[in-house]
Amino acid sequence: MTTIDIEKPLELSRAKRLKAATHDTHERLDKSIMAGEPFASRERYGLFVKVQHQFHRDIDALYVNPVFDRLLPDLAGRRRLGLIEQDLADLAVAAPAASTVPAFGADADIPAALGWLYVAEGSNLGAAFLLKAAEKLGLSETFGARHLAGAPEGRGLHWRTFTAALDALELDGAEEAAVIGGAEAAFRRVHGLVAEMFG
Repeated sequence: MTTIDIEKPLELSRAKRLKAATHDTHERLDKSIMAGEPFASRERYGLFVKVQHQFHRDIDALYVNPVFDRLLPDLAGRRRLGLIEQDLADLAVAAPAASTVPAFGADADIPAALGWLYVAEGSNLGAAFLLKAAEKLGLSETFGARHLAGAPEGRGLHWRTFTAALDALELDGAEEAAVIGGAEAAFRRVHGLVAEMFG
């Protein structure tokens, strides 16, 4: 007879715990974005890219921060603000004026910032669907939808490399909670930007 140890449940990885904790917020955001019909026209897609610009402007400093570069692999290579700016130029859409100070500067609260980076990197994993929709507007990885392009090694491996490094970090209970809080704050920020841009 095979016995199963039911006293010790399998512990979820940090990335999986983040996914579970932010599931409802993430789902509401996805519905909110699609309700704005960002792929109905290039004009509406331009609004979506402006949302992306404001969010990535908030976290851009993290991608060039040496502390985070040591914690997470190829973080500088994952930076997308420049690609978003090129996409706006392709679309002849002016980058939105900064209405607030970026969420992160040179000094960043590490656990909270990890939550924001989790959201940013996770959005790239799901961008294959968005890229296909953008292609129907005559856009591509080299024009107007550069920031939606997958990594050369593939989206799946790119994500797994990131989450493996995230999962390997040693954090205490308060820091774990701050990572989740950071991810939730990032989702709320994007939700607010979608409401602002799409009305």
